[in-house]
Amino acid sequence: MTYIWQRDDWPNFVWDNETVDSSAHAYALEASRLVGEVAHLSDAVRTGVQIDLIVSEAVKTSQIEGESYDRQDVRSSIRNQLGLNAVPAAVRDPRANGVAALMISVREHFAAALTEERLCKWQELIIADGFGRGRIEVGKWRSSESPMQVVSRAFGKEKVHYEAPPSKWVPGEMKRFVEWFNGSRNLKGAVRAGVAHLYFECIHPFDDGNGRVGRAISETALSQELGYPALLSLSATIQDRVQEYYDALERAGRGSVDITEWLVWFTHLALESQMQAREHVIYVIAKARFWDAHGVGLNERQAKVLARMFLEGRDGFKGGMHAGKYMKMAGCSKATATRDLARLLQMGAFRKQESGGRSTRYDVRLPDV
Repeated sequence: MTYIWQRDDWPNFVWDNETVDSSAHAYALEASRLVGEVAHLSDAVRTGVQIDLIVSEAVKTSQIEGESYDRQDVRSSIRNQLGLNAVPAAVRDPRANGVAALMISVREHFAAALTEERLCKWQELIIADGFGRGRIEVGKWRSSESPMQVVSRAFGKEKVHYEAPPSKWVPGEMKRFVEWFNGSRNLKGAVRAGVAHLYFECIHPFDDGNGRVGRAISETALSQELGYPALLSLSATIQDRVQEYYDALERAGRGSVDITEWLVWFTHLALESQMQAREHVIYVIAKARFWDAHGVGLNERQAKVLARMFLEGRDGFKGGMHAGKYMKMAGCSKATATRDLARLLQMGAFRKQESGGRSTRYDVRLPDV
């Protein structure tokens, strides 16, 4: 099996501009338009949009790698680190602090030239307090003489999907990668992000964390084109199509330096992610209008339950809300839960689900935007 890095023309990537440019251009228009629209929102709503997208990226980029973080832990850590909580909120899972710090670093340093030191720091943040710390090299390029392979995990049916360059190549490859990245700002953002992601993943410079760092590099490329931190979550869109993502990477890693197929896939992904971000912004605006309309009329229990429901984002609260759930979340009796729910329905904050099974179930009724 010949891998892309074993070819004589590695890493001189080429692609068909005409085939790739349409989706890259469409992405750039959508991204610029959304940045302009968000700039006109109130400070509170704009901050809400940014935090929600950062949380989504942090949670989803970890899920792609098989790690699960609690959204509230990640949100609390991000707000703590940004100084948005007057009193720092508790973070139960210390790993959330690392991925939150990565997300903040990507956004704070997006305009600066990329450095090898920053990439190593990003990997260190991801592994901090994780299961692998102490067993793998952290904050430095891999150095083991054992092959770095991407292998399926089915016991007895292991399959090597990709093998990265030997570790002795990594320092030179990463020096060349960083030089290429910093010198490629003339490329369209979505194209540059796609090339950078594939290029980095093909080198696979770390013992662990390559996927998360690689997606952070893509976001940096998108932000540099905008001149503003990108308002989207690439990882949320990738997670919806995760097997397709791995298959596309595998084909590219075993293919030629003509990466047109990969870039068509990636630029369409970026455009789809940007469209999803627009829907999310609409959701955040609607949520703000909901609190403006109903916040004053809520009792403490109702406000607590609604805040928890909103944590699930625009996908909604799985299974809806019913008296049993309300009792547990609010810490109240069934009679109180039934009374609170009826009041939420009466004031227009809730609506009944059409089919709720044995118990009546409710969804939040958001205002139109």
